[in-house]
Amino acid sequence: MTMRVPFLDLASQQAEIADEVLPVWRRQFESASFIGGPEVDAFEREFAEYIGVRHVVGVSNGTDALELAYRAVGVQPGDEIIMPANTFIATAEAASRLGAVPVFVDVDDEHLLIDPAAIEAAITPRTRVIAPVHLFGQTAPMERIVPIAERHGLVVVEDAAQSQGASGPAGRAGSIGRVAATSFYPGKNLGAAGDAGAVMTDDPEIAHVVRNLGGHGSSTKYVHDRVGMNARLDAVQATVLRAKLRRLDGWNASRRAAADRYAELLGGIVGVRLPVSRVGNEDVWHLYVIRVDERDRVLAELGEAGIGAAIHYPTPVHLTEAYGSLGYRRGQLPVAEAAADRILSLPMFPHLTATQQERVADALQPALRSAARTSS
Repeated sequence: MTMRVPFLDLASQQAEIADEVLPVWRRQFESASFIGGPEVDAFEREFAEYIGVRHVVGVSNGTDALELAYRAVGVQPGDEIIMPANTFIATAEAASRLGAVPVFVDVDDEHLLIDPAAIEAAITPRTRVIAPVHLFGQTAPMERIVPIAERHGLVVVEDAAQSQGASGPAGRAGSIGRVAATSFYPGKNLGAAGDAGAVMTDDPEIAHVVRNLGGHGSSTKYVHDRVGMNARLDAVQATVLRAKLRRLDGWNASRRAAADRYAELLGGIVGVRLPVSRVGNEDVWHLYVIRVDERDRVLAELGEAGIGAAIHYPTPVHLTEAYGSLGYRRGQLPVAEAAADRILSLPMFPHLTATQQERVADALQPALRSAARTSS
């Protein structure tokens, strides 16, 4: 029987932590202690120490984390937030929920991360925030972005949803800008057993505002200082996150080893452009994204061969129907647009075996040949 390789294996992660998590869950269910409490407090302290910031506020999901971060630095309706077109829509969605305007810019061709030169060219009098995205598991060029923000009096809000544990020349992802937001969606490097997220900052006032906003604008029960939202991290998810955080460095090391193995297995295959980490980055390989011609055909062939591949992301955000009203047209951000037609994410997770990767490589070569024949 042909070996099937999943795109992601969350069951192995859950099995590894089950003996730690299940007894705590039982106590929580017996005491009906679900919102806040010692598990949430402990996770916030531990994750703050891990990231290297003074404050972490656990929240309900990554999109809410972004919105809260934008709100906490004073974003108002009509303010512009510069962000890459090559990202998940949540980076923009959180801005739109505030009435702010996402301003999409192109990415560099080598790493598909936000292009600092494009940021500078997009700044207007209405620009309030630069929102670099640490994409696919490596940090954006923060050593160039932060000085741009400082020169123009702008705030840097990091989207660190795909980079737990990653670092670069400017520091660890989530600790570099004025504030950062992350997601703990189950498939992330540090994933919950459902939706969860966090906001990270060194600024105590920002942390206070985020916590207040996420608790219905209230720091004291029934005393509401501002119009807030319900965006709290629950204790059930905090328990999972604490257990996984203790394993995160080891799991990230396994991802790096898998990335090195892919580079060896795929390096000689014609028609595959392999991902490259920026100099000075320690990538945590949230995704392993190659580029191929006839991508959709290759994806279909891999699927037929039992290989779980995916696309991150098939449409740059500026060309989605959701943002059609902003008036962007194909050709304006050529690098992101060209990449969207060729990017293909291969299986990547901490428990990925060498045998599974060999199976991926073995299936990729005939898929490329078949796609080439179909297109000729």
